[in-house]
Amino acid sequence: MAAAGKRKLAQLNVDEFLTTGFDSAGDSAEGEEEVNGDVDEKEMTTKKVKKLKKKASASENGKKKLKTTKGKASQHKDQLSRLQEKDPEFYKFLQNNDQSLLNFDDSDSSDEESLHQIPDELEENSDDDDEDDSEDDEKKKKKAKVDQIVVTMKMVQAWQSEVKVDLRPRLFHEIAQAFKAAVATTQGEDGDDPSKFKVTDTNVFNALVTFCIKHLFVHLEKKMNLKPAKGTKLLDPSNSDLWKRLRLDIKMFLNSVIQLLNCLTEATVSAAVLQHINNTVHFYLCFPKHTRQLLKKAINLWCTGEETVRVVAFLVLNKICRYKKEQINPVLKKMYISYVQNAKFTSPNALPLINFMQRTLTEMYSMDVENSYQHIFIYIRQLAIHLRTAMTVQKKGSYQSVYNWQYIHCLYLWCRVLSTLHPSDILEPLIYPLVQVITGCIRLVPTARYFPLRMHCIRALTLLSESTGVFIPVLPFILEIFQLVNFNKRPGRISVKPINFAVILKLSNVNLQEKVFRDGLIDQIYDLALEYVHTQAHSIGFPELVLPFIIQLKGFLKDCKVSNYCKPMRQLLEKIQENSSYITNKRQKCAFGVSDREAVIKWEKQIKEEGTPLSKYYVTWKKLREKEIQMEISGKERMEDLNLPEIKRRKLEKKEEDKKEFKDLFESDSDSESGGGGLFTKGKSKSKSKDDSSDESSDLSSEGEEGEYEVEDDDSSDSDGDSQDEDEEEGGESEAHKKKIQKKKGPQRLSQADLKELAKGEEDIVQDLEFSDDE
Repeated sequence: MAAAGKRKLAQLNVDEFLTTGFDSAGDSAEGEEEVNGDVDEKEMTTKKVKKLKKKASASENGKKKLKTTKGKASQHKDQLSRLQEKDPEFYKFLQNNDQSLLNFDDSDSSDEESLHQIPDELEENSDDDDEDDSEDDEKKKKKAKVDQIVVTMKMVQAWQSEVKVDLRPRLFHEIAQAFKAAVATTQGEDGDDPSKFKVTDTNVFNALVTFCIKHLFVHLEKKMNLKPAKGTKLLDPSNSDLWKRLRLDIKMFLNSVIQLLNCLTEATVSAAVLQHINNTVHFYLCFPKHTRQLLKKAINLWCTGEETVRVVAFLVLNKICRYKKEQINPVLKKMYISYVQNAKFTSPNALPLINFMQRTLTEMYSMDVENSYQHIFIYIRQLAIHLRTAMTVQKKGSYQSVYNWQYIHCLYLWCRVLSTLHPSDILEPLIYPLVQVITGCIRLVPTARYFPLRMHCIRALTLLSESTGVFIPVLPFILEIFQLVNFNKRPGRISVKPINFAVILKLSNVNLQEKVFRDGLIDQIYDLALEYVHTQAHSIGFPELVLPFIIQLKGFLKDCKVSNYCKPMRQLLEKIQENSSYITNKRQKCAFGVSDREAVIKWEKQIKEEGTPLSKYYVTWKKLREKEIQMEISGKERMEDLNLPEIKRRKLEKKEEDKKEFKDLFESDSDSESGGGGLFTKGKSKSKSKDDSSDESSDLSSEGEEGEYEVEDDDSSDSDGDSQDEDEEEGGESEAHKKKIQKKKGPQRLSQADLKELAKGEEDIVQDLEFSDDE
């Protein structure tokens, strides 16, 4: 109720109520003063009412969301006010008997004060509602956990049998829910999105996952009766009549498969899941989000997984890009970046995987040559920028941005791509800049230390020249090696382990001094020269092409004094000269001129089909060389890991009795030992001077020296188990002969008969070798 002296809200008419309810803050205060303070209804003119209505409408336009219509509470108050005017007695009766009917809460009024209070109340109510909702959600989750059904082996077997009969949508929903619950156990989820089922047994998990991966979608496709889309061979599930009913369940199942693939670590299981994904790619293509997630995971497995996993992952990528052309650009970009990241290190084990990525990337670039041109152009330009920076920046180690495995593997990748996709009018302009980048890389640091890197670049140029038919001068880079290395120089050190040039980019200072460096370098020169000359063996200008190389080889054979180096180079020279004379004899019979380009191409094609002496030799050599390379990569590197047994030979110990028995025979003056060690007998030589002893033994000294050299040879042969020490041979001397020698005074020269008798002794004892316990 209003205070005394103030008019009640019920006493206001419609116009007064609207004006007081839609005023601004200041106006509302004035309006309240006017309402509470004896506002005379007769004094308010109709003009003022119109102005207030216009003001109310302006306020309504400013707030946009307020409504001018009266609520139910205001309408009820108007009715009560009219009731007071029409029937004051009844209104008075209500005041006396039912006061609550007249003084109810005006919650729907349009008063300005109540409008300011409503948001606070609503905000408080919304917070309470959120708390109530969160409590309800927690209760629902707890209830769902309690109500979860544990999947058993009988249930899985029942599903398998039912699926064979009829895969109803309801049945597929249950199986998808169970599969989701099984995948959730691998991720350790507590049930943020609770499932109907729960998998606790390992055997049940394996049986359920195996059933879903191998057999479920086979029956699903039969049930949906899938047909290929227009213009393609790919099946389109969205055209099926059951697609709307099964869409959400299929989406949930595919999401669970991707989650399962992220959790797997076993290569065989990952390959099986990827094979399932490859067979159901048409379902993934219906969901763009799942397709992007699958592409991301497949690219990761393509560059880091096991061999079988890599292959199946590539099949998935290739299939998606063939039917979704808009995915080619992002896939090519991500695959190239992944290739560069995983080509940072090269080893005999990693080299086949890098080659696999190069071949598969080439296959992906061949799908859309126009888009591939943009990628290849940008990446070759990046390589050229790195090379230019390394050449212009005069800082120590600036060349390392170019002289690394990632850069070299990128160069070889683009050579392989352009070679495989040739002939292509779109990609042909990229050959020249790529060749310039490779030759610039060779010339950046032309030292012997980076010969392995040079050889990788030469092989890339040879591949590009052979496949595209573009002439690239490669022989000068090979001939430069003869000028930078002195093959007649004696090696500083000897190493048994050969150098594998296929997995290194640079050599250390120690490697440059080893003999295996020059041995391997000769083999590499032979291989590189033969591979390049073979590509040009059918060319009509072959004799002129190889003339500088022939002159250089003849000069090398004339200067080199190492027969092991001259032999392969002489063989290579003979094969090149033989092919040169063959081409010369063939082209002398030609009736066309050099300017007739078509006739020249036709002649070269005919010569290539017939075969040249060099090409025939190359075929047989290539087979043998590939076997040798496989042995070098696989065998020689693994020999280091083997713990081969060592043979330890027992040293022959002299018995104390032998020492006592032959003590007089082997004891001699230190002077005589230092003088040459001839055979002398012990006598009174100690009392004689050194000059006398040296004079008397001058004839024997030279023989004693030769005897020592022969004894050393015998000792070395004894280490091989072929003979015994000479000391044991002398141990068989007769006692009579020793007494005869001891009676003689001073050192005397032995006669021929004495020497023969001295040489006689017991038979040689050949003992078996004893091996170490490590075996």
